[in-house]
Amino acid sequence: MVVVLSLGCALAYGLSDFVGGVLSRHTSAWTIAVVAQGAAMVFTLLVALFVWREPVGVDWAWGVLSGVGGGFGASFLYRGLGAGAMSVVAPVSAVGAALLPVAVGVATGERPSALTWFGVACALPAIWLVSRVAENTVPAGDSGVDGSTSRPRSRAADLIDGLLAGLGFGLLFTALGQVPDSAGLAPLALSYAASLPTTIVLAVALGAAWVPRDRRDARAAAAGALGTAATVLFLLATQTGLLTVAAVLSSLYPATTVLLAALVLRERIGRTQGVGLLLAGLAVGLVAAG
Repeated sequence: MVVVLSLGCALAYGLSDFVGGVLSRHTSAWTIAVVAQGAAMVFTLLVALFVWREPVGVDWAWGVLSGVGGGFGASFLYRGLGAGAMSVVAPVSAVGAALLPVAVGVATGERPSALTWFGVACALPAIWLVSRVAENTVPAGDSGVDGSTSRPRSRAADLIDGLLAGLGFGLLFTALGQVPDSAGLAPLALSYAASLPTTIVLAVALGAAWVPRDRRDARAAAAGALGTAATVLFLLATQTGLLTVAAVLSSLYPATTVLLAALVLRERIGRTQGVGLLLAGLAVGLVAAG
């Protein structure tokens, strides 16, 4: 069951990123992030009210910590994708999102089988390869939708943004993995309530435009709904199986985005991405068999 739930999470996250990415072509990526997270907070709260259980203080604390991680990760991911090389930022963040929960899972006593470990070993390079995109997606000197101007950045700056984004998402996954089934979904609603102000504070600190000013920005609520589905599925996956497995399979979400871009936007899948997709399929099979 953990495999099915984790792959459902990867599918929903990939769909959410695809929708957000398409909308970000017409407005500020920070605006899309804020609207999506605000909508996700509302959606998650409504769902939580229908399946209310009895969360305790520590459950609320994990919810807040996961929200701070999610907001932190999204902020540096958007900054990196908007100003740097996607071919560096995206794969580093995706792999980082998987590594931290794996380390925490092993440290807390999880012992996956040898076959599962082999699947994890295939999944990590798969995440990296499938996330790779062409260099110089936004030429230096072009103006973004928020009026900012792209500037050439060093590879070190791109790497730092990717590492910080991966750290944030890894914290999100790790903290949610500590929320027990008895807590219900209320801590997840609190997670989004914490991620929204985290993103806004960082946007203000970085001088980015984040206030929604167009009715069309409301379409980002669709990305929020998909994000809600993804985090619910991830939470259920960690409650039915190992955090190590759930985090690695959920981090395969870039494969969904790449496939959608190819099918809907007619973008070409490069040889490197193709190898990554094959490795992803092998990883899923190995983890499921383990």
